[in-house]
Amino acid sequence: MASRIWLYYVAAGATFIAGVLHLTLVPNVIDRNIGTGMLFLIGGIAQIFWVIPTVRRWGKVWYYIGMTGTLVLIVIWVTTRIPDNPITGRGGSISNIGFATELFQVIYIIVNIIIVLKDRNVNRKRDVINSVDE
Repeated sequence: MASRIWLYYVAAGATFIAGVLHLTLVPNVIDRNIGTGMLFLIGGIAQIFWVIPTVRRWGKVWYYIGMTGTLVLIVIWVTTRIPDNPITGRGGSISNIGFATELFQVIYIIVNIIIVLKDRNVNRKRDVINSVDE
């Protein structure tokens, strides 16, 4: 467990940075588009909150919820970059902050997948050891 503890901190750091970046976008957009502003606000707060279940290792249900929420944010971002998309009706630009946010979200998801797979392997080894002891 100690050898992979850094994975939890990388995942927590990635979601924290993505959340902070989302929050930095709120003042620039909320007066022009309340929906987008609220998405950035709620998404940013949720991502910063997600540091807690990640670092405290609350379990795979929390990892799956975090990954799903983050994946939804990525899909919304990708969709809104496409011309004539169903959300905004136009293709948005790709800003440096937007790109960085997506990068940290992808890092969060990849590291969480690694955590889940490593936990699965540890649980399998534990089951094998327990079955031998019986």
